[in-house]
Amino acid sequence: MKPLFLNPPTFEDFDGGAGARYQASREVTSFWYPTWLCYPAGMIEGSRVVDAPVQRLTLDDCLKIALDFDMVLMYTSTPTLALDVATARKIKEQKPSTVTVLAGPHVSVLPEESLRFAAGAVDIVCRGEFDYSTKELCEGREWEKVDGISFLKDGTFVSTPDRPPIQDLDALPFASQVYKRDLPIAEYIIPHFLHPYVSIYSSRGCPSKCIYCLWPQTFSGRTMRCRSPQNVYDEVKWILDNVPGVREISFDDDTFTANRQHAREVATLLKPLGISWTINARANCDYDTLRIMREAGLRHVVVGFESGNEQILKNIKKGVTKEQAIQFTKDCKKLGLSVHGAFIMGLPGETKETICETIEFAKKLDLNSIQASLASPYPGTEFWDLCKAEGWIASESYIDDTGHQTCVINYPHLTNAEIFNSVEEFYNKFYFRPKYIARSVMKMVTDGEERKKLLKEGKQYLAYMKKRKQVKA
Repeated sequence: MKPLFLNPPTFEDFDGGAGARYQASREVTSFWYPTWLCYPAGMIEGSRVVDAPVQRLTLDDCLKIALDFDMVLMYTSTPTLALDVATARKIKEQKPSTVTVLAGPHVSVLPEESLRFAAGAVDIVCRGEFDYSTKELCEGREWEKVDGISFLKDGTFVSTPDRPPIQDLDALPFASQVYKRDLPIAEYIIPHFLHPYVSIYSSRGCPSKCIYCLWPQTFSGRTMRCRSPQNVYDEVKWILDNVPGVREISFDDDTFTANRQHAREVATLLKPLGISWTINARANCDYDTLRIMREAGLRHVVVGFESGNEQILKNIKKGVTKEQAIQFTKDCKKLGLSVHGAFIMGLPGETKETICETIEFAKKLDLNSIQASLASPYPGTEFWDLCKAEGWIASESYIDDTGHQTCVINYPHLTNAEIFNSVEEFYNKFYFRPKYIARSVMKMVTDGEERKKLLKEGKQYLAYMKKRKQVKA
């Protein structure tokens, strides 16, 4: 079979389907690459990757493209499952012989429920990493002999044996080669990355025990598997040789610094290339590792601080203390590293007081930029189990009908409306303080490109907040 790997149409500026980072419309336009779709696409002749939200393709556009393929695989998420199933149903209606497949954390955790919900629209769901499952399906292997998939046969649920996580990541193709072949690289934007950027993985899985984090618990596993440093170098070198104008490489690993020796070895090889790069890091990385990476071109780190309250950090099994986070940020500033901090409002133990504490903590850290999200307990996570057991889930609609994130948690002492409103309060108190404004004005005065960028982002942010006010918590 000839497969189409489709990140289907969703909502305006909706990010996080195939990129798997943030499953809602964003406050400022942000798009991650559909990396998970590109690995199997690179192994199968005649494949194509379509990223509808980024390529601004309508459902009708995608349906026309799908006519030329025997199989359509879509990476779905809990918030968009119903919408993605509706897309699959349209694909089936126009060409019933098309084999429709869903992949991603939600269907990995709830394969039978997903299939019965999508009866008549979806033929197969892939559980966990779907690189080789997809390849074997396209080679014509009998479904019963393909590990890691589930399907309905005459109404009976069939689930083949689990497929072990891939150990030899070097055997996979370079996702970046599929980007160049199929995708508009210039359209992928993350505000705090240099543009244009290219995102790749140097590893899969994360050993951390955070109760809220979706992918390690449901999809990529809590054991970190690394590509060889040489293999990582080879892909970065290929990008620089073949993708003109790229200014930055983003390592979108769950936690690039989880294996510090691997991080150092990758950095050592990258250093002669002279390329700027970014990583996702934990706020307990040591100074020497940061220094080695910085000297090798690391410019920017994305860090999940989550909360400024010590007890909440313990509740979510973060494994990082406030003291460590403060020291880490000091080390980054000493080395001249830019820091983007991610925070989550509404985690277990949240109160009005801890919300204020987290906002003040972020201001004290004085980060270069932040992202404040609503706590979302996704099926398959320890956070979901806790919320279900305690009766904290007030709704299972993670987004509204425009794609904006809603708060599904309602604590006895803190309502979902209070949690929802805390996000805007956080942004306002962080970004509209004199120190941050003065720093931004200085950038705009001295750098014309930065001025255009900040003005554009400011306009997008204000428009987003206006829409967000219309969202019910």
